[in-house]
Amino acid sequence: MARMRLVKDAYEQIKADDPNTAVTLNGLRQLIHSGVIPTVSIGRKRLINYDALLDYLSSPPPPPEPADLIGVIRKIK
Repeated sequence: MARMRLVKDAYEQIKADDPNTAVTLNGLRQLIHSGVIPTVSIGRKRLINYDALLDYLSSPPPPPEPADLIGVIRKIK
C-alpha cells in the first residue's frame, strides 16, 4: 500500500526526517506542477505518493545535455 500524503504533510515529514534538508515547499510544488512527481486529485487537494517522492529525491534523473547551437541563429533576449 502506497503512503499517500498531502503536499504540505509530505514536506513536513521530510523536514522531520532531516531538519537540515534543502527541499522547500515551493520546490516540491514545482516538481508536482512539472509532472515529475505524480499526484492524485481528491476534490481541491492533491495527494502524492511519499515513497515515489523519496525515490525521486534519492536518485533524480541526470540533467539533459545542452543542445548543439553552434552555427544556429538564436533569438536575443
